[in-house]
Amino acid sequence: MASIVRTVPRTIGSLGEVGPIAYGQWRADTDDIDTARRLVETALDAGMNLIDTADIYGYDGEGGFGTVEELLGKVLASTPGLRDRMVLATKGGITPPTPYDSSPEWITEACEASLRRLGVDTIDLYQIHRPDMYAHPADVAATLTTLREQGKIREVGVSNHTPAQTAALRAHLPFPLAATQPEYSILQLTPMLDGTFDDAMTHDVVPLVWSPLAGGRLATGDGVEPAVLDVLDSIAEREGVDRSHVAIAFVLAHPSAPIAIIGTQRPERIVDTSRALDVRLDRGDVYALVQASMGEPLP
Repeated sequence: MASIVRTVPRTIGSLGEVGPIAYGQWRADTDDIDTARRLVETALDAGMNLIDTADIYGYDGEGGFGTVEELLGKVLASTPGLRDRMVLATKGGITPPTPYDSSPEWITEACEASLRRLGVDTIDLYQIHRPDMYAHPADVAATLTTLREQGKIREVGVSNHTPAQTAALRAHLPFPLAATQPEYSILQLTPMLDGTFDDAMTHDVVPLVWSPLAGGRLATGDGVEPAVLDVLDSIAEREGVDRSHVAIAFVLAHPSAPIAIIGTQRPERIVDTSRALDVRLDRGDVYALVQASMGEPLP
């Protein structure tokens, strides 16, 4: 069986090669530097050299804004050389309770605050976390261009943007967008259907997929339709892996060559996730999963 899963490294703009699986910090639930360092080092050792965070991570509805970036900054400060092993990505633009602000003033302030919390001179990939529908894309583009010219960021991406929102920003940028970050999984097929992946392939943009396990449901089976689990379990048994490995392999199989961002807080699970790279899926497998997810045969 010829596998269509793409396990080769991805290239994000000028940032060089990154692994097909990345480590995200949206689930970070520790304030212990040693624990945080172990998670990051385990991910890097496993080939997950893109570390994705955001200024909003750590916010609990009342406080904690910026705490996850601060902790990563302490990890980097405590371990010389660690920064050089990673492609560092963060995001800005969510400002509770507004909720979104991509004005020139705020994006500039947010980026500079992230630099201070992370303790770095440059952010490799800076992403607009969610679209501010009251910000003109020309203003957003001008701000990002200035930050790039100042050397504060190297490449630019968007997160949770529609293809139209992405195109509107791209039209005002003097350089290419490098990445887009949609939610995508067997249970969330929207990027494959709404043009997000098509846009990425058209413009050589790398998709960074968040929640490839649908918030863990594809691993536990909680709330997942039996038809989906039946297909998942059949493939998992054939491949000698768990459901989660098949679910991540499904993400990696799309021709836009997405990067799957995982967020487990258990080092052993970080290592185990790499088994997804050995899963072989053919067209019959991925279409069986798509149709089970949609609840009906494709026309």
